[in-house]
Amino acid sequence: MNDDERVVLRELKDRQDILDCIHRYCRGVDRFDRDAVRSAYHDDALDDHGEFVGGVEGFIDWAFAYHQRNQLRTLHSISNHLCEIDGDTAHAETYWTFHSVNRDPPHQTTATGRYIDRFERRRCRWGIVRRICVMNSLGGEIDPLGQLADAHFFPSSRDQSDPAYMRPLEIDPARFTV
Repeated sequence: MNDDERVVLRELKDRQDILDCIHRYCRGVDRFDRDAVRSAYHDDALDDHGEFVGGVEGFIDWAFAYHQRNQLRTLHSISNHLCEIDGDTAHAETYWTFHSVNRDPPHQTTATGRYIDRFERRRCRWGIVRRICVMNSLGGEIDPLGQLADAHFFPSSRDQSDPAYMRPLEIDPARFTV
């Protein structure tokens, strides 16, 4: 194998490792598997998930409590995934669809949005260090201006002010809820 082939192979492996990380996160949230969710993040990660903005352990506590309180079942699916790798740092934008069977009406909900992530490779392991969850639709509510009634979520935009373009991706400390 020559050097060019090694570079291509490394990039393909990095891309798959990052995508696997996102898949572990989705499975972990749906199965209340703390270890799976935790494995997607580095210890010092910050997550801006609308109602919760803060560290990863607090986020997992909040997410599990929210889903246990409100839903009987959930399904997080991902689709479009764009990943830009620069050495040991990567920025990714991953579209998601969330389906739930709810405890109270409406008994089914579908929401769509994007995970905007900054990953770092540390000690040979890729993990999320910053995540902004952007919501595009919630239930039957479609918001053409990208400003959902749930004002907790970071706003989506159709230009380069969208967080998908932020390099490096950072979370404004003024948004922290904890």
